[in-house]
Amino acid sequence: MVMSWIFTGLLALSLFASLVLGNGSALAAAVPQGARDGVNLVLSIAGSICLWSGVGKLMEVVGFTGFLSKLLSPLLHRLFPSTRQDKDLGQSLSANVCANFLGLGNAATPMGIQAAQRLAKRSEGIASDELCRLIVLNTASIQLLPANVAAVRVSLGCQTPFDILPAVWITSLCSASLGLCAAWLLGKVWRR
Repeated sequence: MVMSWIFTGLLALSLFASLVLGNGSALAAAVPQGARDGVNLVLSIAGSICLWSGVGKLMEVVGFTGFLSKLLSPLLHRLFPSTRQDKDLGQSLSANVCANFLGLGNAATPMGIQAAQRLAKRSEGIASDELCRLIVLNTASIQLLPANVAAVRVSLGCQTPFDILPAVWITSLCSASLGLCAAWLLGKVWRR
């Protein structure tokens, strides 16, 4: 609700500024062009999103998420101790982490929601430390291969869409590490 008020305020402010500055005709020309560019961008990356979402579902069907769950279990057990008792939670979390590794936030979302629902049931509606860590890990995910960003860059004419990899690795590793440390620290402080 608040975001709709903020968006409406920004829109009204820009309309007012364009009228005061005499740029009404430029604004009128920019609105349909922006809409056209937005539709072109959505259509150009839709194929990539569908491909990787399908790959994620295929990985789940053939049992690859179970294999990844076993591979990631030492890390997941330390971050999310509930995965020791709940194998489905472990599979949802590992699939979510792997989708985030590939930079597929939209494919990771359904698996993250499943994991969050399972964690919320265990904590009876209260945001547990594990649930907070999951939210932090999804918000500041570590990306090894930013597929969606590369698809956007290709759609905008970039010839080398993956030349940003070192910067993505460093920033995503730093943001996820700092976020998890903050969640751990606040979890300790909040209990007191």
